Amino acid sequence: MKTKFKIGDKVSWNSEAGRVSGTVIKVHTKDFDYKGYTHHATEDDPQYEIKSSKTDHIAAHKGAALTKE
Repeated sequence: MKTKFKIGDKVSWNSEAGRVSGTVIKVHTKDFDYKGYTHHATEDDPQYEIKSSKTDHIAAHKGAALTKE
C-alpha cells in the first residue's frame, strides 16, 4: 500500500544537495503544470507540493519519494 500524505505533514526526500525536509502544502490528484512541466497525478498516485523547512523552495514529488518525519 502506498503511503498517503496530507497537508501539514512533515516529510523528507533526497535531492541533489542531500536530504531535505519540509511540509506538505498541497496535494494534487490530477495532472498539473509546475515549473514548465506537466506532472502526472491520480487519486491512487497523488503528487505533493512541499515547502522546504530551510528555504522558500517549493518542490513537487510523488509519495514514493517521500518519507514521513
